[in-house]
This record gives sequence, C-alpha cells and structure tokens, in this order.
Amino acid sequence: MNQKALKNIFTRDFCESLLPPHTSDRFFEALYGDVAEGAYDIRLQCMSVKPETVELGFHLAQRPGKCLVCSLTYGLPNVFARHPLIDITGMIRKIKDAGVPVKDWRLGRTHEKNKTLHVIPLYIDLAIP
Repeated sequence: MNQKALKNIFTRDFCESLLPPHTSDRFFEALYGDVAEGAYDIRLQCMSVKPETVELGFHLAQRPGKCLVCSLTYGLPNVFARHPLIDITGMIRKIKDAGVPVKDWRLGRTHEKNKTLHVIPLYIDLAIP
C-alpha cells in the first residue's frame, strides 16, 4: 500500500471513529469517578505516514481551568496500552479492516509540545510485501 493510499485512510474522520470525542469523558469517569476531574481532552490524529510506519498521536489538550502539566501524563502510555476505553487492540483491528497491512504497534513516550498540549505517539509498523 502506497503512502498516498494510507494518507487517504488516516483522515480526521477515520481517527475520530477510532477514538470518538466522548471517550475523554468516559475515560475520566472510569478513572476518577467524575468527568469534572479530567484535565485534558484526548484526540487521535495522524502525525505522519511513511513507507514502513504510520505515526498516530494521542493529543492531550488541556481543558480550561485545569493543569495539564500536573496530570502525570508521562505514565499514560502504560495506561493507554491496556485501558479498555482507549482500546488500542480494537483500533488496530479497525485499521486492519480498512486494508492497512499492520505488522505490529507500539506506544512511544509522552512528548510535551507545550504547557497545554502533550502527545503520546502510536507507531504502527506496516507489513511490507
């Protein structure tokens, strides 16, 4: 599958179908028992498409009046990897169903882009024929 075809798959709408916007509230309800305790919104975005890897990013955008830096986002890759509401395994299944030849996936470390945005990369290694 070429890069152009992959870019056409990983649209904003497709990424939102993998991680719907309401997931943030559900995540904080499960984690803290109260949506109001959530310090950020979680959005999945396509960061880059290369011949061997697609990089998606979990964008953690600070909510008004909250402190993203205080929210311990550096431990989130381990949480996201196994949390049933984030459901990376389900995401990968949907990505494969869309025709993407997934070989493996892994989460990277949290990157602090600025005080109001942190990103956790999701690397999807492609099976090259």
